[in-house]
Amino acid sequence: MINEIISMSGYGIYVWSAFFFTLTSLISLYLLTKLQLLKEQRKYIIKFGSLSEEKIALAKDQKINKEILLRTIITKI
Repeated sequence: MINEIISMSGYGIYVWSAFFFTLTSLISLYLLTKLQLLKEQRKYIIKFGSLSEEKIALAKDQKINKEILLRTIITKI
C-alpha cells in the first residue's frame, strides 16, 4: 500500500520531486518575505522612533503610516 503511493506506477519520482521543489520554494519565499518585512520595520522604527511628539502625531495621520502601524501590530500578535 505505501509502496504504491510512493511509486505511483513509476511516476512517483517526478511527482514527489515536484512536490518537494514546490514546498521548498514556498517555504523559502515565506522566509525571505518575513526577513524583508522585519528589515523594513527596523528601518521604520529608526526613522520614526526618534521624532518629537508633534511629528509622531503627523506621521500617524498619514494613510501609508497607518497601514504600516496596523501591520506591525498584527505581526506582533
